[in-house]
Amino acid sequence: MIGTILNNRYELLEKIGEGGMAEVYKAKCHKLNRYDAVKILKRDYANDPAVVDKFKIEATAVANLSDNNIINIFDVGSQGDINYIVMEYVKGKTLKQIIKENVRLSYERAIDIAIQIAKALDCAHRNNIIHRDVKPQNIMVTDEGVVKVTDFGIAKASSNVTITNSNKVIGSAHYFSPEQARGNFVDARTDIYSLGIVLYEMVSGKLPFDAESPVTIALKHLQDDAIPPKHLNSSIPESLNALIMKCIQKDPNNRYQTVRELLMDLLRIQKDLNYEIIPSSVEKDHTRIMEPVNIPHADEEFDDEPKVNITTKKILLFALAGILVVALGALSAWAVFGGTNKTPNTNKPDRTSEEVLVPNVIGKTEAEAKAEIEALGLEFEVRDDDYDDEIPAGSVIKTFPAAGEKAPNNVVGVRLSKGPRKNTVPSVLDYDVEQAKIILQNLNFELVISDKQYNDTVPKNFIISQTPTADTEAEKGTKVQVVVSLGPEVVFSTVPDLKGKTVKEAEALLTTAKLKLGNKTEVPTKDQTLADKIAEQNIAANTKVEEGAVIDIKYYVLEEDKTVIVPNLMGKTIEEAETILAQFKLKMGAQEAVPTDIDEDNGKIFEWSPAGGTSVEEGTAINIKYYEKQEE
Repeated sequence: MIGTILNNRYELLEKIGEGGMAEVYKAKCHKLNRYDAVKILKRDYANDPAVVDKFKIEATAVANLSDNNIINIFDVGSQGDINYIVMEYVKGKTLKQIIKENVRLSYERAIDIAIQIAKALDCAHRNNIIHRDVKPQNIMVTDEGVVKVTDFGIAKASSNVTITNSNKVIGSAHYFSPEQARGNFVDARTDIYSLGIVLYEMVSGKLPFDAESPVTIALKHLQDDAIPPKHLNSSIPESLNALIMKCIQKDPNNRYQTVRELLMDLLRIQKDLNYEIIPSSVEKDHTRIMEPVNIPHADEEFDDEPKVNITTKKILLFALAGILVVALGALSAWAVFGGTNKTPNTNKPDRTSEEVLVPNVIGKTEAEAKAEIEALGLEFEVRDDDYDDEIPAGSVIKTFPAAGEKAPNNVVGVRLSKGPRKNTVPSVLDYDVEQAKIILQNLNFELVISDKQYNDTVPKNFIISQTPTADTEAEKGTKVQVVVSLGPEVVFSTVPDLKGKTVKEAEALLTTAKLKLGNKTEVPTKDQTLADKIAEQNIAANTKVEEGAVIDIKYYVLEEDKTVIVPNLMGKTIEEAETILAQFKLKMGAQEAVPTDIDEDNGKIFEWSPAGGTSVEEGTAINIKYYEKQEE
């Protein structure tokens, strides 16, 4: 595609990005003499009219948006089987790149970025456009810090990180909302959830829900509670922590209802970190008729809209109402008749004429309680069981009626303990010890360091492994044994004595000691016996250093002999002498003319200093005297 010119205008220069369904190129607009970004639909989708139409229609819709924080779309077109969108070229990085480079952002910077994203979404929502794929990869940050939100409803193809399609669930698994995971109808509150996840990642450096496959991540969005980001980064203000948790509520009714509300709270927090975020209040105790939640499986497709039609819904409502009436009748019968229709035990003593009170069997095993109750002529019945942190599993935690009261129909119901309630052990891998301790404490587990080991890949003080493993059910108070990394193992080596050795010998000695030869500095010498021998080393011999340490040396280099013998210049002219001296790397010095009456001596050198045969340094100036004929 490089070199292709679209519409006789946009020349594709280089590929700068790729998504599930499109590739992005930097292009030169020859008409306006500027650089643009051109997004091209992959050829796999070029023959799907529905995808192509949606690609163009949604791009055209976004082109009508006018906001500084939304990337501008300039043109939409096609050329042959190439479908493309021309948009603003942004010089900067994606928010995902910035998070990776910084691990996590300061809460001040995160708030500033979130405000700009919220402004972009507010503009889109006011124009009836829902993004549906808000994620750091779709957010550009210019070199000046300006945020540009991209891909409004454009990227819809499936990939290894995105469960999207033109008629399937929209959004990336790590960032999409529970309603997207179910395949239910989505509205503006879906973008609010995704923005909350982005904010969570910015301030904590972690994603609240992560797993190996998009489907497993989707299940976590539906079922798991997120660890508050403040537990991962204690410097986060409580106000921002509360705002993020409000954004990522599983029930859309418990989130911000509009991005405008979220934006206003972000601005208030920016001015006052102590600003109180009030959670959404929704009544949870009244009876509600809800649509069924279908948990997705790896081999299932996700639908955008529920497929229950109006007639089916009515049938379900009437059926549910009938079941409710029957259930209420059964409940009333249970209350009146003591919750049992069993035939009385005729083998037990008849004490109906006596007032028999229920004994205290709390804490006793099922067998012990049964024996004690039946010994009084009462009937023993297990009603249900429940968790209890104090009473062991299989023992009685409650009787119906309570101890000391008269038993209706001589029947005593009991509730048995299931033992302490169990929690799911979270994964603390890739967290440092302090973060892992907080995460476990919040779920009533205790972190215990069982071992510390050197590790070349896990940073120092981070968790290598844990027991019980993640997603295991365990009782409150369970000690989670962790192995902590000491970082790469440091192995020491002894520095050899290099003085007097040749450079080659020194290099061999250092290699044997698992050390490295560093800088080599020359030291001039006229002593031929010292040539190429080491004079100094920067770390003394027999010093203990880490393997791989670098040792710098200074070594002797034989100084070149730069002396020459002054040549014989007798009878030479000035010009001849200059040529001869240059050949001997000498130069002409002072020149003195001496009068003469002899024509043959005119211009001839008769004396020079230093004298011929003398040993001098190269470049020495030779002073000369020569005869000069006097005019009569």
